[in-house]
Amino acid sequence: MTGSDGAVGCGWDIEAFAASLASRSPNTAKAYVSDLEAFAVWAERGAVHGPVGVDRLVLRRYLAFLTTRQYARSSVARKAAALRAYFGWCRRRGLVEADPSQRLSAPSAAGRLPTILSHRELDTLLEGGDGRNRRRRPELAGALDLRDDAVIELLYAAGLRVSELCGLDRSGTDLGAPAVTVLGKGAKERRVPVHERCADALSRWLDEGRPVVAEPDSPADAVFLNRAGRRLGPRDVRRILDRRSPVPTHPHALRHTMATHMLDGGADLRVVQEMLGHASLRTTQIYTHVSRERLVETYSGSHPRA
Repeated sequence: MTGSDGAVGCGWDIEAFAASLASRSPNTAKAYVSDLEAFAVWAERGAVHGPVGVDRLVLRRYLAFLTTRQYARSSVARKAAALRAYFGWCRRRGLVEADPSQRLSAPSAAGRLPTILSHRELDTLLEGGDGRNRRRRPELAGALDLRDDAVIELLYAAGLRVSELCGLDRSGTDLGAPAVTVLGKGAKERRVPVHERCADALSRWLDEGRPVVAEPDSPADAVFLNRAGRRLGPRDVRRILDRRSPVPTHPHALRHTMATHMLDGGADLRVVQEMLGHASLRTTQIYTHVSRERLVETYSGSHPRA
């Protein structure tokens, strides 16, 4: 394997570490491996050619190096998490006697509140196509509009991660309930309710749109397909939002918006945690801060004495 700046020696056993991340989400596993490769390239410049030569001081110097390179705090925190995962794995494998990453501190990633779409921005996304699919033949254009409607409705209704939406199978949809069953982080399955409008959009796509887009070799159980008949990917979803959204946004913004709107509407925090698939309630609590911030803004803008 190679990092972004050169070759990495075999002493890091990166391929075996990558195999150990099978229970992680594909995006997390890919990021951790990339982070480890970048660290190994940096370490080898200092004549450290494997985990045995790494101590706590080396790790602290590396995090300081990242900070001087103007990496975002969230990026540095993720890279520190990758190093903790790697050296914990090395310790369990007996590759190192002690784990140098224990109690390794990194800048907190909790510096920014999630981006929440305004009601006007959300309405624009949910109202329907903007005509850009019309550049294709009419039958395909109509099918892609139905798909885009269902994608956006589902992201907002269920607060899914984009990977969960792309991985959704037809066997995981229960439009009678209505609900969807998705595979989340750590290969944990969860069932999430959706509202009738979302169920209707899904039904129209599956019944009317998907047969138009599907090819003979399309994955039979995939709910969403791209225009080539393959399973929809994260880049495809971002393109859908780019076409529809009046402002620059990303799929996770709909997840943030759903969680915040539910809390604004009086939903219990633990219910939102279960719907989002958060392992820890602390992760969900960031949305209470968003709700409080919105409350302050509303108060300041509407109270005559504010």
